[in-house]
Amino acid sequence: MAARNWIFAVAVFLSLSTFSSAQDLQIVNAERRIDLSSHIVKAFLTLKVENIGKDPAADMLLAFPPTQIKNLAMVQALAVTGKKKKKIYLPLDVKPSEQPDAPNDAGYFLVSFATPLGPGEAVTLEVLYILTHSLEPFPVEITQSESQLVYYRDSAVVLSPYRIKQQTTFFKTPSTRVESFTSVEPANRAGKEIKYGAYEDRAPYSYAPVIVHFENNSPFAVVEELVREIEISHWGSLQITENYRLTHGGARHKGVFSRVEYQSRRSISGSSSFNALLAVLPPRVNSVYYRDNIGNISTSHLRTGFKKVYLCCPLLFISSHLGSNISSLQDSPKALTIQRCELEFEPRYPLFGGWKATFIIGYRVPLEDYLFEAPDGRRYLNFTFGCPLVETIVNKLTLKVGVVVLPEGSKDPSAVLPFAVNQDLQVKYSYLDIVGRTVVVLQKDNVVPTHNVPFQVYYTFKPIYMLAEPLMLVSAFFFVFVTSLAYVHIDLNIVKK
Repeated sequence: MAARNWIFAVAVFLSLSTFSSAQDLQIVNAERRIDLSSHIVKAFLTLKVENIGKDPAADMLLAFPPTQIKNLAMVQALAVTGKKKKKIYLPLDVKPSEQPDAPNDAGYFLVSFATPLGPGEAVTLEVLYILTHSLEPFPVEITQSESQLVYYRDSAVVLSPYRIKQQTTFFKTPSTRVESFTSVEPANRAGKEIKYGAYEDRAPYSYAPVIVHFENNSPFAVVEELVREIEISHWGSLQITENYRLTHGGARHKGVFSRVEYQSRRSISGSSSFNALLAVLPPRVNSVYYRDNIGNISTSHLRTGFKKVYLCCPLLFISSHLGSNISSLQDSPKALTIQRCELEFEPRYPLFGGWKATFIIGYRVPLEDYLFEAPDGRRYLNFTFGCPLVETIVNKLTLKVGVVVLPEGSKDPSAVLPFAVNQDLQVKYSYLDIVGRTVVVLQKDNVVPTHNVPFQVYYTFKPIYMLAEPLMLVSAFFFVFVTSLAYVHIDLNIVKK
């Protein structure tokens, strides 16, 4: 893998003469902070972009090496205006872009400015991108008593199609135990932080491969497949059923597992394992259950209340709590109080590297909190996409509305999401159904917590269909009653004769 990174750097350098001749933008300053404290890698990039050309610039490109583009789960960008306490963050449109002359299969995302950047003007951007499956366990197998060590591979400088006048990169590790890291001068380490730079006046597509080898015992919780079924009942509730297939994605466990040692020396034995998970459920949740194929699991605890959320990172805050359908966000106040419902639960056994578990979580929420009527008369469901489990990667998420099961008689369904998903329609039959219920199926791979944003499913529904099943029941009872009376009448006549 290291050799591949060096080959990429050489190929980029050789391709500069044939790629994109017009360079109307330059990056005056770039600061990148990469958080390696969990198995989900979060990178925060602050860019000051200046237009040095003669024409206004409507957009700019973000470049990623091929080793990262396949693991890229999300890219977001904000334009920053104002100073200090009066900063305003304006979400920008970010979408993948194909560049025919991309050097060595580099991947691109196109960031559209809120307004075209005029000649001589500059703008500050805050970019968040998230990588999954980017930490490589080494060694790949460990015993119960060993800590988990991982590799992270990146570049000491920011890969960009533009010249960067000054830049700095920081890596934050979960602990002070760092086995080794590549030195690209100037570089230094202090505690949990490794600093590369500052580097001056780097040419477009500069690349300096680095490897960081460090300890990371955070839970490597990976949901191989999650099927969420949201069933709408116009009689007053939403029923949500979530089927999980969970695995520990870290270094594989080798040797014998000792329950006695695990229970008596938790801080040493099994430090890379996890035996508890936290799911953030919707407010006003009720009828919660947690079970697996064997039956109900009692090792769970449901907590409800209010939590203060601090606006330390506008990008993460927008993604996790407000969604992407906002026009701007001011840097004050610094904290908001939101209502939360948390389900803390334990699988039947602790999970070590390579171990798997399957389970089901189900609950109900009031319909009035999530079903509304649009101005055009259609009804729409407003619910949260993604996985309720905290700090979890989902390889494959199917929402049937993630499944949304609409009431019988619903027509013309359409889903609205802030990112691309695969959509399909199915039909499901339940009790007393005649034509079946429309099911909107949404499917997305590589899902991370920042995908937990609101989405909408619109559909048309005539209230008369709500009477179909009650009328069927009344008709059935009436038929049985009349049949019974006829039988009794015939029987009495036979007895009388």
